[in-house]
Amino acid sequence: MAIADHSSHRSGHYDGKLWRLCPFWQSGTASSSSSSTQNLQTNSQHSQQNGGVGLSSGSSANSVSSVARSLLPARRRLRLDPANNLYFPYEPGKQVRSAVRIKNSSKSHVAFKFQTTAPKSCYMRPPGGILAPGESIIATVFKFVEHPENNEKPTEQKSRVKFKIMSLKVKQGTDYVPELFDEQKDQVTVERILRVVFLDPERSTSALEKLKRQLAEAEAAIEARKKPPADTGPRVVGEGLVIDEWKERREKYLARQQVEAVDSV
Repeated sequence: MAIADHSSHRSGHYDGKLWRLCPFWQSGTASSSSSSTQNLQTNSQHSQQNGGVGLSSGSSANSVSSVARSLLPARRRLRLDPANNLYFPYEPGKQVRSAVRIKNSSKSHVAFKFQTTAPKSCYMRPPGGILAPGESIIATVFKFVEHPENNEKPTEQKSRVKFKIMSLKVKQGTDYVPELFDEQKDQVTVERILRVVFLDPERSTSALEKLKRQLAEAEAAIEARKKPPADTGPRVVGEGLVIDEWKERREKYLARQQVEAVDSV
C-alpha cells in the first residue's frame, strides 16, 4: 500500500528548503491577521462617524470570528506516545525498529496515515487505518541506519528524516483507503511531525526499555490477528459425546427404514 508522496521526497538539501518555508507562511499569516484587524478598526470608526451607518454589528462579529478561527490551531484527534520523537537503536548497517502508540482521543471515528521524507529506507506497519473512539494501536516503524560520515558519534548525528502523522474524521463503517486524504484535503489535520532520535542499544535507559515493551506488545497483537477464528463446529459434551443434530436425524431415518422393511416381509 503506497502511503508516501514520492514527489516530496528529494535529497536532504531539498528537504531543508521545504521546511524553511514555514516561517514565511507564519509571517504571512501574522501580517494578514494584522491587516484584517486594522481594516476592522477603520470600518468601525467610519461607522461611528456616520451615525452607525456602515458595517453592521453582525458582519463585524462574523469577520472577527473568522479571523480568530484562522489563528487558532487545529484540534487534534489523536494522542501519540511518544509525542514528538521516534526512538531507534543505533546499529549502523542494520534495519532497526521504532514504535508509537496511536490513540483516538475524539468522539468520532478517525482515519490516520503516515508519511515520511525517506520512503526508500523507511516504512510503517500499518501505514494507515481507522480507529474507533477510544481505540488505540501500536504502529511499528522500520528504518535502515546508514554508517556515519567522518566517524561521527551517534549523539552527534542529526537525521533529516521526519515522519508525519495525519488524521481525518470519517463516518462509522468507512473502509480505509489512502485516497481518503486526497479526496478531503480541507478536512485533513497534521497531528505531529516526528523526528528521529537514536539510542545506544548497549546503554539501558527509560526510553529504550519503553521502546522494547511497545515493540513486544505490537508483535503480540500481530500474532493474535494471525490465529484462526474460534471453532464453531459441533459441541463436545463429556468424554467424546458429540451433539450433532444432522447425524441424529439421519440415524433415526435409517432406523425407520429398517423397521418398514421388516414389516413388509
